[in-house]
Amino acid sequence: MIEKILKRLFKGRKEKPFLAWQVELTTRCPLRCKMCIRAETKDWQSQDMPLEDFKKLLPYLKEVETVVLEGWGESLLHKDLLECIRLVKKEDSQVGFVTSAKGLTGTRTSELIEAGLDFIGFSIAGTTPETHSNIRVNSHLSEILDAIRFFTEDRKRRSITRPKMHLVFLMLKDNIHEVPLVPSFARKMGIGKVILTNICHTINTWQEEQRIFVWGNDENEDEKMVRQAERNAKRLNILLKRPSLFATDVSVCEENPLRSLYISTEGEVSPCVYLYPPLYSPFKRVFCSQEYWMEKVSFGNIFKESFSEIWNGKSYENFRNCFMDRKNRFRELYFSVWDSPKVRNGQDTRLPKPPEPCKTCHKILGF
Repeated sequence: MIEKILKRLFKGRKEKPFLAWQVELTTRCPLRCKMCIRAETKDWQSQDMPLEDFKKLLPYLKEVETVVLEGWGESLLHKDLLECIRLVKKEDSQVGFVTSAKGLTGTRTSELIEAGLDFIGFSIAGTTPETHSNIRVNSHLSEILDAIRFFTEDRKRRSITRPKMHLVFLMLKDNIHEVPLVPSFARKMGIGKVILTNICHTINTWQEEQRIFVWGNDENEDEKMVRQAERNAKRLNILLKRPSLFATDVSVCEENPLRSLYISTEGEVSPCVYLYPPLYSPFKRVFCSQEYWMEKVSFGNIFKESFSEIWNGKSYENFRNCFMDRKNRFRELYFSVWDSPKVRNGQDTRLPKPPEPCKTCHKILGF
């Protein structure tokens, strides 16, 4: 998902080797969202990345198009957030994060703009206060609307267009009826981009019952709601990005481990945020309605060894090669003019298997 969002946000920039590094500044969060994997655990590891450790990342950022300063926590809680933004900007990378906007005042907004923030997303789970707060517990829609207003007014006063703002709306059974209203909601707030998302990492019965994606391909009422949102967005000139609600064997998931990665607060380098949660290993994951226990995936600690050693390590290389094989096979199957699936008459069109940790992730099914 990160790749497609950022490509839309920053068109025209010279491409660097890495599309995005997701750097987790903190695992602390003031919310108690029902869809979070923290909902049922008592071993959540609350920690912050020290500024001195963050500075160790700077030599590598010239090769990174965008640095996303977020992980499993609320980035606004990190005491050195502003300095981290300033340091990233000195390395000529775009920088931003998605937030609940909890405690985001007008003064704080001004500081973020002055630090050089390029983009910011606001997480919502409803277009009404009741729906939103029922899902994102301890979050209030009014705070988010105030934060958007702070940014809008400050940008206007400075005659600038950054940070770019977008809404991130998590779709669940409890709020799917409000999805068609999201484009008009965004327009009223002066926001032109909306990202609809699925609940991909589920751990309990409530979360499983709340997901709206299915394994078949028959159109259901939830899909109708999303399509109505697409029509409304087009009519209102709102850019809307949506996930599939039906299983599709994608060659490379939207986290794109070929050009993106995740760095935890303690410096562990993982292909994506879903493979290294701040929990003791193994951690629980529900996939296709079955429960699995997963080992956390790290290919090295960037605070203790060089990034080249980590990235070029055999285990990390083998992990990425699985996706390269899938990507190449996909191109072979669907982008050959003279040798398309239509003329194969039954030839196997399945993609090679993904890496072992990704076989039980809903992302690999296009969700």
